[in-house]
Amino acid sequence: MSEITIFGDIHGNLPALTAVFADMESRGLNNLYCLGDLVGYGTSPNEVIAAIREREIPTIMGNYDLGVGNDSDDCGCAYTNPVSEALGKRSIAWTNAHTAAENKAFLRELVDNIPLQLGDLRVVLVHGSPRKVNEYLFEDRPESSLVRLLDMVAADVLVCGHTHLPYHRLLGDGRHVINAGSVGKPKDGDPRACYLVLSAQGRDLDVQFIRVPYDVEAAASAIEASDMPHEYAEMLRLGKG
Repeated sequence: MSEITIFGDIHGNLPALTAVFADMESRGLNNLYCLGDLVGYGTSPNEVIAAIREREIPTIMGNYDLGVGNDSDDCGCAYTNPVSEALGKRSIAWTNAHTAAENKAFLRELVDNIPLQLGDLRVVLVHGSPRKVNEYLFEDRPESSLVRLLDMVAADVLVCGHTHLPYHRLLGDGRHVINAGSVGKPKDGDPRACYLVLSAQGRDLDVQFIRVPYDVEAAASAIEASDMPHEYAEMLRLGKG
């Protein structure tokens, strides 16, 4: 049986990432892959990037990585109201100002997708979708749309992030679409960090979501002690937003 471990959407949350790495180590997990969005919203962009770089983890470029890597004021986020958009502008401005030039260069070099072989299954990892880095693949998307995206990259299993909402959908043709959730900014009402373990024997796929408690208050307090919008601290405490 072959196995891979997938995580993403860390968003500058070092306490969450540290707890996730400790949990992975305690379980003896390896073959780690990251779906991107290392930065934004949290106050430790450089430390998170350093942790990924030190471990040489293959990593996809998220929309926030794209924005900060290029010193853009646009994170590629689909904000639903003017208040959220204004907070988002402050978040990316703060992150641009506090991310080292060498780390921005690292973000610019990240890849668009990672294809893998797991058992007899072809797995493709993306941040948003195979089509766009910032396309949201929500769980209720019509199956016909997901089938087209799987066909686009000739995948049996498509793993994405970006929405911060974990799910596993088994399609009618036997293929899979999986969202790995978020390490550093969960939005499903559970503030614990989330990551994913996939294992396969032949074409039989096992999907395991792992939730990891971490020092949420440390991450929230760091936001409140900075010029990052303090609203993001409460979002961490609630696991929403």
